[in-house]
Formats: sequence, C-alpha cells, structure tokens
Amino acid sequence: MINTIGVIGLGVMGSNLAINMASKTERVAVYNYTRDLTDQLIQKKEAQHLYPYYDMEGFVQSLKSPRKVFLMVTAGEAIDSVICSLVPFLESGDIIMDGGNSHYEDTARRYDELNSKGIDYLGIGISGGEVGALKGPSIMPGGDKDVYEKVAPILTKIAAQVDDDPCCVYIGPKGAGHYVKMVHNGIEYADMQLIAEAYTFLKEKLRLPLSEIADIFQRWNEGELKSYLIEITAEILRKKDKITGLPLIDVILDKVGQKGTGKWTSMQAIDNGIPLSIITESLFARYISTLKEERVHAESILAGPEPDRQLLDKELWVEYIRQALYMGKVCVYSQGFTQYKTTSELYDWNLPLKDIALIFRGGCIIRAEFLNVISEAYQAQVKLTNLLIAPYFAEKVKVYQMGLRKVVCEGINSGISFPCLSTSLTYYDSYRTGSSNAHLLQAQRDYFGAHTYERNDEEGFFHTDWQ
Repeated sequence: MINTIGVIGLGVMGSNLAINMASKTERVAVYNYTRDLTDQLIQKKEAQHLYPYYDMEGFVQSLKSPRKVFLMVTAGEAIDSVICSLVPFLESGDIIMDGGNSHYEDTARRYDELNSKGIDYLGIGISGGEVGALKGPSIMPGGDKDVYEKVAPILTKIAAQVDDDPCCVYIGPKGAGHYVKMVHNGIEYADMQLIAEAYTFLKEKLRLPLSEIADIFQRWNEGELKSYLIEITAEILRKKDKITGLPLIDVILDKVGQKGTGKWTSMQAIDNGIPLSIITESLFARYISTLKEERVHAESILAGPEPDRQLLDKELWVEYIRQALYMGKVCVYSQGFTQYKTTSELYDWNLPLKDIALIFRGGCIIRAEFLNVISEAYQAQVKLTNLLIAPYFAEKVKVYQMGLRKVVCEGINSGISFPCLSTSLTYYDSYRTGSSNAHLLQAQRDYFGAHTYERNDEEGFFHTDWQ
C-alpha cells in the first residue's frame, strides 16, 4: 500500500509529528539518517500507521505521487545535505516541506534552487514544542499557494484546533512562513523575560514565598493575562526537586540558552530600520545571563542602592505588576506585529496579520487570550500602523501605563534589573511623543558630517555652516 506522506528526521519533534499525522489516518513513511531513532519510534505503542525505511530510495518510492516529504532536520547545512540526497529520487511536481527552524533567507534560496528543478518547496514554521508536535502545533506554511493547497488537508488536520478552526493558514511566498515563525520566537523571548521580571518583583520587592507567587500567576491565568507561558510559570514555581526536596526553580542555574531565532529577529529588524527594542533587550538579557562567573564576582565589588526595608502594600502592588506585565506584553506584540507589517510591505508578501494572530491562539508557545483582540484590531483596521493605537489597546494602556511606571521606578530605585519592563515603558513613551529630541541629533550630524536636515516649516533638505 502506498504511503501518503514521508517524514525525514526522527528526533523528538519529527517523531511526534509523524505520530500526529498517523493518528489522523495518514500512512506515514519514516526515515532517519541513523536507524536507531527509526527503530525507537517504531517500537512505541503509538506508532501505528508508521512505516520504517532504511534507505532514501525505498523511502521515496513508497510515497504516493506527487510525493510529499516533510523534513524535521536541524537548521543549516544538515537540511541542504538531506535535500541533496533526496532530490535524485524525486520527480517534477514532488513537494519538500521544511518544518525546522530555518532562516527565512535560506528557505527562499532553497525554494529558487528546487523550483529550477521542477520540485516544489514549502518552508513551514512549526511552534508548540514536543507536546504541540504530538497533539497539534501552530503551523505557518510559506511557498506557492497552489502547492500549499495540495498539502493543506494534512497540515490542517495535524494543527491545533481552536473553536473548530485549525491553527494553520497560508502565510505567503517563499520564506514567509519561516519568517513569521522567526518573529514569533522573538516575541516569545521577550514575553518570557517580562514574566521573569514580574516574578523578580514579587519575590525580591514584595518578598512573597514561591507558593504565593505561584498562586498569583495561576490567578492571573484566569483573567486577561491568560496564556500558556503564564500557566506553565505557575506550575514551574510549584515543582519540587526530587534530589534536594527544594523548589526546583531554586536549584536551576541562572544561565539561559538560545538557538538563534531571537538573534535573527533582532538582526532583521536592525537591517531594515524597525524599532524592536524590547525583543532585542530580551536577547541581551540572555547574553548577560551567561556571564555567571563575572556577575558573581561583580556582585562583591559593585554597589547598588541601600536596601529599602519599607514594606509595600501587597494587594496594591500585585495589581500594579499585573498591569505592568500586561502593558509590557502589549508593547512586545506591537513591535512584533509592526515588524510583520513592515517586512510584508518590503517584500510584497501581503502577510495576513489578522489570521497570524488567530493561528497563534493554539499549539504555539505564545498562545494567549488577547490574540483574539489583536486579530479583531487588524480585521477592523487593515492598515493599522501599531497595535498601541487600536481602540481597545489604547484604552487599556491609558490606565495600565501608570502601573508600569510605578513598577519600573520602584524596581530601578531598588537596584532590580528590568531590561524589558523598562524598555517597554521607553518604547511606549517614545511612540506617543509627537515632538522628540531627534532634531538635536540631526543638527549634530549636520554639524560634524554635513548630513543635512529637514525643516518643520519648509520642504527640502538643508545644510548649515555651523562654524
């Protein structure tokens, strides 16, 4: 019997996606460069309708034409190597789908190379981690729309479902799908850092025990902050270490890793003049976390403010930090979706912003309650320049900006590092300032470099002999 789709790369994500496909009635051929992962997968009780192959040619020949091959391989040279091994066995009209975290420019290059050989290529962003891969991720396909439609019946079946709608929608041409996933990861970086800063305030400034902080996050997850990251934070804070019996969070070393997508997001924004300060600060926060030994040494040398022993009103300040966290999240999503909008115009991608918000509601790491509101904002105003000025959010931040100010000021005065909360406030104040200090910067540029300037009372560019 002929298989309907094949999966190459049987690590955790690839294996779970293969099981997901098979559970949705697909006949799935599976192949891995080393046979041990193939054997491990086939031995699982969930591995019905999975059919192992141990050579590339046999794997390809087992697939129904046009062949559909889904790659879950480490981004970079490994994908190029697999494609090189795969292409000799494919025919015109066959489809390769890359579900890894590839850089969108690499995806565009591969699209062009394979298109010249008559082979169709889709770059597919996948979010949701190993659980999402198994039970339903958020899926972001990019490439030719007619090619997407050939695989859509499979992708929409395996995607997360919210209100009976699949968290999968056609994103745009070439590398658009991987681009949207990349920026999703940037938003994820900043969202996580904002939550960590809220936790720090509750712990160090309000001096609350972990159990109470967990209760606060759980309570927040029942309101407008409801999201996957808030939910798992409450669970993390309650987890005990099996070895020491201590809260597990207290024995985890404060050094954070990253796989590159956050860096790519910031670099692309910098290259194209897109203000992405909060996401970039979250990346730098991860970088400085890796300087553990230096930080420990510096703590014994560098001074901070004298400890303030005055107790704050717990109920009042828990509400302030809730408002600050919500406000920070709105600013992060504003920057991320502005990046989508600007890049969409730059590449003529026509990214469906309202639909992107909807497919983030399920499966993915940044799924959150207010994504519905974000989708509604772009549906109401297709050319919306920034989420901050959408009526719903404009009313929210009018109230919540004072909570953010109070938390940031209190934290800074106490010597607490708030890279993302403070940057959120700076971004908000910069964006709402109609007349800024940039005229002085431009005057300085003209003074030392004759870069010229524009006037606010006359059209054109001008230069002054300042000396």
